[in-house]
Amino acid sequence: MALALREAAAAAQRGEVPVGAVIAHGGTVVASAGNRTRELADPTAHAEMLAIREACRKLSSERLTGHDLYVTLEPCAMCAGAISFARLRRLYFGAADEKGGAVVNGVHFFASPTCHHTPDIYAGMAENDAALLLKDFFRERREL
Repeated sequence: MALALREAAAAAQRGEVPVGAVIAHGGTVVASAGNRTRELADPTAHAEMLAIREACRKLSSERLTGHDLYVTLEPCAMCAGAISFARLRRLYFGAADEKGGAVVNGVHFFASPTCHHTPDIYAGMAENDAALLLKDFFRERREL
């Protein structure tokens, strides 16, 4: 999760919402990314989506079975869908997202009967650090 937090901090430095994601297999990092929606002018360029795309490209596979995703913020419905379709084994996330989250908040994507695959879910990992990055980022934006 430390690497995901570094990716989130780098995203904030680029003016992006500070969210970072890492995909690992065992002790090996396969891919990492931070949000790039503004930079790429792409609403799907969330940290999770970019990390999943990179890991799939590196492995030449649309499935990431046996891989784990670490992300600093609770995934939205779009990212939860990608996590399910990629067949990620575990999802670890930091801060809950009451407004946009879809795992423990909102639509509870993985509890839906139409969900193809549900990863093991571990919420609250480095939650305070992840939440502080987000709070500081948005506080600075309000002060501008």
